[in-house]
Amino acid sequence: MADRPKRVEFREEGPREGFQIEKTIFPLESRVQLVEALAETGLHHIQVASFVSPKAVPQMADSEAFFAAIRKKPGVHYAGLWLNEQGFHRAKATPGVDLSGKISLYASNAFALKNNGCTAQEMAERQRRWLELYDEAGIAPEFAIIMAAFGCNYEGDIPPDRVVGMAKFAHSICAERGHKLPAVFLADTMGWGNPDQTRRLVGMVRDALPDVRIGLHLHDTRGIGTANVMAALDMGVDFFDSSVAGLGGCPFAAHGDAGAAGNVCTEDLVFLCHELGIETGIDLEALVECAKLAERIIGRRLNGRVMHAGSLAKYRAPKREAA
Repeated sequence: MADRPKRVEFREEGPREGFQIEKTIFPLESRVQLVEALAETGLHHIQVASFVSPKAVPQMADSEAFFAAIRKKPGVHYAGLWLNEQGFHRAKATPGVDLSGKISLYASNAFALKNNGCTAQEMAERQRRWLELYDEAGIAPEFAIIMAAFGCNYEGDIPPDRVVGMAKFAHSICAERGHKLPAVFLADTMGWGNPDQTRRLVGMVRDALPDVRIGLHLHDTRGIGTANVMAALDMGVDFFDSSVAGLGGCPFAAHGDAGAAGNVCTEDLVFLCHELGIETGIDLEALVECAKLAERIIGRRLNGRVMHAGSLAKYRAPKREAA
């Protein structure tokens, strides 16, 4: 397809998305090992942990110690997540956190109340204060993320016009402070999206904000995450959140099966891109080893496909030698 990008960028979220939904709190050493292994694959952005209430998410109670234990690789961005001003101050005070100016919005009011304890409108209004804090810290806004943009387990279908309106709101509050909004991530937090919906929503946001890069945060909850990525690639989308081994899921999203709630799988998508001739800068075989490491840490079979089947490299090699 003429519109497919020549190169795709992945933001790895497995260490944060994956461990937050598990009932077990895994040893710090194991989680550090996974982050350090991911940094050796060619990934340039790894979301390590979140700065949220330890009572609500005890798996993330040691985020400061987590960041302190990682041996950082130059050129890799080690990110943290926060959902309120207190979380931002914790992240800012933690050595080793690479801060990004992000705007967090909800397309679902019901999910905002469950996940953030406030309405979607209250969360939106708080973003003006977040931008003020970013300015004080010398951090430029880098992206907005709109959660539950494709549908919500509490609220049902989400009108696409609402999502477009929120993207425009993020753009406008950045402009109020003299900033540009570089990117908008549309998050299918609960796995509602389908390829037609993906095309439609990407197209509508792109028409509304033609100078803003579109990214997708997709979950493979119902098995069509890769199909949604394929639809997005055909529209030229080149920016995706993903999780090694298909880890992930929001613990407050009322998933029918938390084990199936994971993000689109990083190594499966890297394989897809390479098969399509799209560059990623990622060593697929090294990433597969990371997925196997994640599986050993979690202690059960994980949902990635390439990690179990392998890439096609070993099958193609004999044919090249014979030729």
